[in-house]
Amino acid sequence: MKRYLIMKDGTVYTGEAIGADGTVMGEAVFTTAMCGYMMTLTDPSYYGQLVAHTFPLIGNYGAIDDDAESEKPYLSGYIVRELCEIGSNYRKQEELDEFLKKNNIVGIAGIDTRALTRKIRSSGVMSAMITDSVKDLPEKIAQLKKFKIKGAVENTSCSEPQKLNSDGKYTVVLYDFGAKSNIERMLIKNGCNVIRVPYNTTAEEVLSYKPDGIMLSNGGGDPADNVGVIEELKKLIKSGVPMFGICLGHQLLALAHGFSTVKLKYGHRGANQPVKDVVTGRTFITSQNHGYAVKIDTVDPEIATVRFTNANDKTVEGIDYKNERIFTVQFHPEACGGPKDTEYIFGRFVNLMENNHA
Repeated sequence: MKRYLIMKDGTVYTGEAIGADGTVMGEAVFTTAMCGYMMTLTDPSYYGQLVAHTFPLIGNYGAIDDDAESEKPYLSGYIVRELCEIGSNYRKQEELDEFLKKNNIVGIAGIDTRALTRKIRSSGVMSAMITDSVKDLPEKIAQLKKFKIKGAVENTSCSEPQKLNSDGKYTVVLYDFGAKSNIERMLIKNGCNVIRVPYNTTAEEVLSYKPDGIMLSNGGGDPADNVGVIEELKKLIKSGVPMFGICLGHQLLALAHGFSTVKLKYGHRGANQPVKDVVTGRTFITSQNHGYAVKIDTVDPEIATVRFTNANDKTVEGIDYKNERIFTVQFHPEACGGPKDTEYIFGRFVNLMENNHA
Protein backbone atom coordinates (compact mmCIF):
# COMPACT_ATOMS: atom_id res chain seq x y z
CA MET A 1 0.00 0.00 0.00
CA LYS A 2 1.24 3.48 -0.87
CA ARG A 3 2.18 5.85 1.91
CA TYR A 4 3.44 9.42 1.78
CA LEU A 5 5.88 11.59 3.71
CA ILE A 6 4.78 15.23 3.51
CA MET A 7 7.27 17.90 4.60
CA LYS A 8 6.34 21.33 5.93
CA ASP A 9 7.86 22.97 2.84
CA GLY A 10 5.46 21.03 0.60
CA THR A 11 7.86 18.31 -0.56
CA VAL A 12 6.16 14.90 -0.86
CA TYR A 13 7.97 11.54 -0.85
CA THR A 14 6.07 8.47 -2.04
CA GLY A 15 6.81 5.09 -0.50
CA GLU A 16 5.10 2.06 0.95
CA ALA A 17 3.38 1.46 4.25
CA ILE A 18 5.14 -0.31 7.11
CA GLY A 19 4.14 -0.61 10.74
CA ALA A 20 0.76 0.51 12.03
CA ASP A 21 -2.08 2.19 10.15
CA GLY A 22 -2.78 5.87 10.62
CA THR A 23 -1.51 9.40 10.11
CA VAL A 24 1.16 10.95 12.33
CA MET A 25 2.95 14.28 12.55
CA GLY A 26 6.37 14.92 14.04
CA GLU A 27 9.72 16.61 13.61
CA ALA A 28 11.63 14.88 10.80
CA VAL A 29 15.21 14.03 11.83
CA PHE A 30 17.87 11.59 10.67
CA THR A 31 20.29 9.29 12.44
CA THR A 32 23.56 8.08 10.91
CA ALA A 33 23.92 5.05 13.18
CA MET A 34 24.67 1.92 11.15
CA CYS A 35 23.49 -0.50 13.84
CA GLY A 36 21.38 -0.51 16.99
CA TYR A 37 18.02 0.32 15.45
CA MET A 38 16.27 -1.24 18.46
CA MET A 39 17.99 1.33 20.68
CA THR A 40 16.94 4.10 18.29
CA LEU A 41 13.33 2.94 18.29
CA THR A 42 13.15 2.84 22.10
CA ASP A 43 15.23 5.91 23.03
CA PRO A 44 12.76 8.31 24.74
CA SER A 45 14.78 11.29 23.47
CA TYR A 46 13.11 10.74 20.07
CA TYR A 47 9.71 11.68 21.52
CA GLY A 48 7.60 13.54 18.94
CA GLN A 49 9.98 12.88 16.04
CA LEU A 50 9.83 11.06 12.72
CA VAL A 51 13.15 9.24 12.64
CA ALA A 52 14.86 8.45 9.33
CA HIS A 53 17.81 6.06 9.05
CA THR A 54 20.58 6.99 6.64
CA PHE A 55 21.70 3.33 6.65
CA PRO A 56 19.73 1.77 3.77
CA LEU A 57 18.70 -1.62 5.23
CA ILE A 58 16.94 -1.83 8.59
CA GLY A 59 15.52 -4.89 10.34
CA ASN A 60 18.06 -7.49 9.25
CA TYR A 61 18.25 -9.01 12.74
CA GLY A 62 14.59 -8.60 13.63
CA ALA A 63 13.25 -7.19 16.88
CA ILE A 64 14.91 -8.05 20.20
CA ASP A 65 13.25 -6.82 23.42
CA ASP A 66 16.44 -7.17 25.47
CA ASP A 67 18.03 -4.44 23.35
CA ALA A 68 15.34 -1.88 24.19
CA GLU A 69 16.24 1.32 26.07
CA SER A 70 12.70 1.78 27.47
CA GLU A 71 9.45 -0.11 27.88
CA LYS A 72 8.10 1.11 24.53
CA PRO A 73 8.97 3.36 21.59
CA TYR A 74 8.30 7.08 22.03
CA LEU A 75 9.03 8.33 18.52
CA SER A 76 6.08 9.42 16.38
CA GLY A 77 7.02 7.72 13.10
CA TYR A 78 9.70 5.65 11.37
CA ILE A 79 11.35 6.17 7.97
CA VAL A 80 13.62 3.66 6.20
CA ARG A 81 14.93 3.04 2.70
CA GLU A 82 14.35 -0.71 2.88
CA LEU A 83 12.78 -2.79 5.65
CA CYS A 84 14.11 -6.33 5.87
CA GLU A 85 11.11 -8.66 5.94
CA ILE A 86 12.90 -11.71 7.37
CA GLY A 87 15.52 -10.94 10.00
CA SER A 88 18.27 -13.44 10.77
CA ASN A 89 19.59 -13.66 14.32
CA TYR A 90 19.43 -16.31 17.03
CA ARG A 91 18.14 -13.68 19.50
CA LYS A 92 15.30 -12.51 17.24
CA GLN A 93 11.85 -12.60 18.84
CA GLU A 94 9.79 -11.20 15.98
CA GLU A 95 10.16 -9.30 12.72
CA LEU A 96 10.71 -5.56 12.97
CA ASP A 97 7.47 -4.80 11.11
CA GLU A 98 5.57 -6.86 13.69
CA PHE A 99 7.25 -4.85 16.45
CA LEU A 100 6.19 -1.58 14.79
CA LYS A 101 2.59 -2.76 14.44
CA LYS A 102 2.46 -4.06 18.03
CA ASN A 103 3.69 -0.68 19.35
CA ASN A 104 1.43 1.37 17.04
CA ILE A 105 4.34 3.01 15.19
CA VAL A 106 3.39 4.33 11.75
CA GLY A 107 6.21 3.99 9.23
CA ILE A 108 7.17 4.44 5.61
CA ALA A 109 9.71 2.53 3.52
CA GLY A 110 10.96 2.75 -0.03
CA ILE A 111 11.68 6.48 -0.15
CA ASP A 112 14.99 8.09 -1.06
CA THR A 113 16.35 8.61 2.46
CA ARG A 114 19.54 10.10 1.00
CA ALA A 115 17.51 12.90 -0.63
CA LEU A 116 15.57 13.39 2.62
CA THR A 117 18.80 13.64 4.62
CA ARG A 118 20.23 16.18 2.19
CA LYS A 119 17.05 18.25 2.53
CA ILE A 120 17.21 18.23 6.34
CA ARG A 121 20.92 19.09 6.27
CA SER A 122 20.36 22.05 3.94
CA SER A 123 17.01 23.33 5.25
CA GLY A 124 17.16 22.15 8.86
CA VAL A 125 14.81 19.85 10.77
CA MET A 126 11.17 20.51 9.95
CA SER A 127 7.78 19.13 10.83
CA ALA A 128 6.46 16.38 8.59
CA MET A 129 3.58 13.93 8.26
CA ILE A 130 3.34 10.24 7.38
CA THR A 131 -0.05 9.56 5.79
CA ASP A 132 -1.86 7.29 3.35
CA SER A 133 -3.37 10.18 1.42
CA VAL A 134 -2.21 13.39 -0.20
CA LYS A 135 -5.73 14.77 -0.49
CA ASP A 136 -6.20 18.22 1.05
CA LEU A 137 -2.47 18.80 0.82
CA PRO A 138 -2.69 22.56 1.58
CA GLU A 139 -4.57 21.78 4.81
CA LYS A 140 -2.00 19.19 5.82
CA ILE A 141 0.84 21.64 5.22
CA ALA A 142 -1.00 24.28 7.26
CA GLN A 143 -1.19 21.75 10.14
CA LEU A 144 2.52 21.08 9.86
CA LYS A 145 3.36 24.77 10.07
CA LYS A 146 1.64 24.90 13.48
CA PHE A 147 3.20 21.72 14.84
CA LYS A 148 5.50 21.85 17.87
CA ILE A 149 6.73 19.07 20.15
CA LYS A 150 5.19 19.51 23.60
CA GLY A 151 5.42 17.57 26.85
CA ALA A 152 8.45 15.46 25.92
CA VAL A 153 9.79 15.12 29.47
CA GLU A 154 6.38 14.81 31.11
CA ASN A 155 5.35 11.98 28.78
CA THR A 156 8.55 9.92 29.00
CA SER A 157 9.45 10.17 32.71
CA CYS A 158 8.51 7.53 35.26
CA SER A 159 5.43 8.33 37.37
CA GLU A 160 6.76 7.37 40.81
CA PRO A 161 10.12 6.68 42.53
CA GLN A 162 11.71 3.28 41.89
CA LYS A 163 14.49 1.73 43.98
CA LEU A 164 16.34 -0.38 41.44
CA ASN A 165 18.89 -2.19 43.65
CA SER A 166 20.38 -2.12 47.16
CA ASP A 167 23.75 -3.84 47.06
CA GLY A 168 25.93 -0.96 45.86
CA LYS A 169 28.37 1.22 47.74
CA TYR A 170 26.89 4.61 46.85
CA THR A 171 23.31 5.84 46.54
CA VAL A 172 22.52 7.77 43.37
CA VAL A 173 19.24 9.51 42.62
CA LEU A 174 18.56 9.30 38.89
CA TYR A 175 16.34 12.11 37.62
CA ASP A 176 14.27 10.54 34.85
CA PHE A 177 13.68 13.00 32.01
CA GLY A 178 13.23 10.11 29.55
CA ALA A 179 16.19 8.06 30.74
CA LYS A 180 17.74 5.31 28.64
CA SER A 181 17.85 2.03 30.57
CA ASN A 182 21.58 1.66 30.06
CA ILE A 183 22.24 4.70 32.27
CA GLU A 184 20.89 2.84 35.28
CA ARG A 185 22.68 -0.34 34.21
CA MET A 186 26.00 1.52 34.01
CA LEU A 187 25.47 3.10 37.44
CA ILE A 188 24.72 -0.32 38.95
CA LYS A 189 27.76 -1.79 37.16
CA ASN A 190 29.87 0.91 38.82
CA GLY A 191 28.68 -0.02 42.31
CA CYS A 192 25.77 2.39 42.80
CA ASN A 193 22.36 1.92 44.35
CA VAL A 194 19.98 3.67 41.97
CA ILE A 195 16.75 5.43 42.93
CA ARG A 196 14.93 6.56 39.78
CA VAL A 197 12.65 9.55 40.36
CA PRO A 198 10.13 11.45 38.20
CA TYR A 199 11.05 14.70 36.46
CA ASN A 200 8.94 16.80 38.86
CA THR A 201 10.59 15.54 42.05
CA THR A 202 11.49 18.46 44.31
CA ALA A 203 14.99 19.17 45.56
CA GLU A 204 13.83 18.47 49.10
CA GLU A 205 12.52 15.04 48.08
CA VAL A 206 15.78 14.20 46.31
CA LEU A 207 17.86 15.17 49.33
CA SER A 208 15.58 13.14 51.64
CA TYR A 209 17.12 10.00 50.10
CA LYS A 210 20.52 11.19 51.42
CA PRO A 211 22.16 10.57 48.04
CA ASP A 212 25.90 10.33 47.50
CA GLY A 213 25.32 11.58 43.97
CA ILE A 214 22.62 12.89 41.63
CA MET A 215 22.38 11.79 38.01
CA LEU A 216 20.47 13.81 35.41
CA SER A 217 19.33 11.75 32.43
CA ASN A 218 18.84 12.34 28.75
CA GLY A 219 15.44 13.35 27.38
CA GLY A 220 13.60 15.02 24.52
CA GLY A 221 12.19 18.41 23.63
CA ASP A 222 13.40 21.96 24.22
CA PRO A 223 15.42 22.14 27.47
CA ALA A 224 14.23 25.69 28.14
CA ASP A 225 10.64 24.44 28.46
CA ASN A 226 11.50 22.74 31.78
CA VAL A 227 11.23 25.82 33.97
CA GLY A 228 10.17 23.99 37.12
CA VAL A 229 12.95 21.44 36.85
CA ILE A 230 15.56 24.17 36.39
CA GLU A 231 14.41 25.89 39.58
CA GLU A 232 14.79 22.66 41.58
CA LEU A 233 18.26 22.09 40.11
CA LYS A 234 19.33 25.53 41.34
CA LYS A 235 18.55 24.35 44.87
CA LEU A 236 20.41 21.05 44.39
CA ILE A 237 23.49 22.86 43.08
CA LYS A 238 23.72 24.65 46.44
CA SER A 239 23.48 21.33 48.33
CA GLY A 240 27.03 20.31 47.39
CA VAL A 241 25.99 16.77 46.39
CA PRO A 242 28.03 15.56 43.37
CA MET A 243 26.06 15.78 40.13
CA PHE A 244 26.50 14.29 36.66
CA GLY A 245 24.32 15.17 33.68
CA ILE A 246 23.97 13.50 30.28
CA CYS A 247 22.41 15.08 27.17
CA LEU A 248 19.25 16.91 28.38
CA GLY A 249 20.64 16.74 31.92
CA HIS A 250 23.76 18.53 30.64
CA GLN A 251 21.61 21.27 29.09
CA LEU A 252 19.38 21.69 32.15
CA LEU A 253 22.35 22.14 34.49
CA ALA A 254 23.75 24.75 32.10
CA LEU A 255 20.43 26.62 32.16
CA ALA A 256 20.35 26.35 35.96
CA HIS A 257 23.74 28.11 36.04
CA GLY A 258 22.46 30.95 33.85
CA PHE A 259 23.87 29.77 30.51
CA SER A 260 21.75 29.53 27.33
CA THR A 261 20.84 26.81 24.84
CA VAL A 262 20.20 26.99 21.11
CA LYS A 263 18.44 24.72 18.63
CA LEU A 264 20.85 23.19 16.13
CA LYS A 265 20.06 23.20 12.41
CA TYR A 266 19.77 19.43 12.19
CA GLY A 267 21.24 18.15 15.45
CA HIS A 268 23.64 15.30 16.20
CA ARG A 269 22.06 11.85 15.92
CA GLY A 270 24.17 8.77 15.38
CA ALA A 271 27.00 6.66 16.72
CA ASN A 272 29.94 8.35 15.01
CA GLN A 273 30.23 11.88 16.44
CA PRO A 274 33.85 12.90 17.14
CA VAL A 275 34.35 14.72 20.44
CA LYS A 276 37.59 16.33 21.63
CA ASP A 277 38.70 16.50 25.26
CA VAL A 278 40.25 19.97 25.35
CA VAL A 279 42.30 19.08 28.46
CA THR A 280 44.03 15.96 27.12
CA GLY A 281 43.69 16.64 23.40
CA ARG A 282 42.26 13.15 22.86
CA THR A 283 39.36 12.64 20.44
CA PHE A 284 36.61 10.10 21.14
CA ILE A 285 33.96 8.66 18.85
CA THR A 286 30.61 9.04 20.61
CA SER A 287 26.94 8.19 20.33
CA GLN A 288 24.62 11.21 20.34
CA ASN A 289 20.97 12.11 20.01
CA HIS A 290 20.09 15.75 20.51
CA GLY A 291 18.75 18.77 18.68
CA TYR A 292 19.85 21.49 21.14
CA ALA A 293 23.23 22.59 22.46
CA VAL A 294 24.63 24.89 25.14
CA LYS A 295 25.72 28.20 23.56
CA ILE A 296 29.46 28.31 24.03
CA ASP A 297 29.66 32.09 24.34
CA THR A 298 27.26 32.03 27.32
CA VAL A 299 29.40 29.69 29.44
CA ASP A 300 30.75 31.97 32.18
CA PRO A 301 34.48 31.21 32.63
CA GLU A 302 34.18 32.25 36.29
CA ILE A 303 31.68 29.44 36.84
CA ALA A 304 32.68 26.65 34.44
CA THR A 305 35.01 25.48 31.70
CA VAL A 306 34.12 23.74 28.46
CA ARG A 307 35.72 20.28 28.77
CA PHE A 308 34.60 18.68 25.49
CA THR A 309 33.82 20.11 22.06
CA ASN A 310 32.43 18.57 18.89
CA ALA A 311 35.25 18.09 16.40
CA ASN A 312 32.93 18.81 13.47
CA ASP A 313 31.08 21.99 14.43
CA LYS A 314 32.89 23.02 17.67
CA THR A 315 29.68 22.99 19.74
CA VAL A 316 29.82 22.32 23.49
CA GLU A 317 29.97 18.61 24.34
CA GLY A 318 30.83 18.76 28.03
CA ILE A 319 31.24 21.18 30.93
CA ASP A 320 33.23 21.01 34.18
CA TYR A 321 31.97 23.35 36.91
CA LYS A 322 34.48 25.21 39.06
CA ASN A 323 34.19 25.05 42.85
CA GLU A 324 31.33 22.55 42.47
CA ARG A 325 31.25 18.76 42.35
CA ILE A 326 29.44 18.86 39.02
CA PHE A 327 30.27 17.88 35.46
CA THR A 328 28.14 17.14 32.40
CA VAL A 329 28.42 15.72 28.88
CA GLN A 330 26.26 16.19 25.81
CA PHE A 331 27.08 12.77 24.32
CA HIS A 332 26.09 9.31 25.63
CA PRO A 333 28.87 7.58 27.61
CA GLU A 334 26.41 4.75 28.36
CA ALA A 335 25.98 4.07 24.61
CA CYS A 336 24.71 0.61 23.84
CA GLY A 337 24.63 -0.17 20.14
CA GLY A 338 27.34 2.47 19.83
CA PRO A 339 30.98 3.17 20.73
CA LYS A 340 32.04 2.59 24.32
CA ASP A 341 35.08 4.89 24.30
CA THR A 342 33.67 7.16 27.00
CA GLU A 343 32.28 4.65 29.51
CA TYR A 344 35.14 5.72 31.79
CA ILE A 345 33.16 8.86 32.61
CA PHE A 346 30.93 6.86 34.95
CA GLY A 347 34.11 6.01 36.87
CA ARG A 348 34.82 9.72 37.11
CA PHE A 349 31.40 10.22 38.73
CA VAL A 350 32.14 7.44 41.24
CA ASN A 351 35.51 9.05 42.05
CA LEU A 352 33.73 12.34 42.65
CA MET A 353 31.47 10.67 45.21
CA GLU A 354 34.42 8.87 46.85
CA ASN A 355 36.40 12.10 47.15
CA ASN A 356 33.36 13.82 48.62
CA HIS A 357 33.46 11.33 51.50
CA ALA A 358 37.24 11.50 51.96
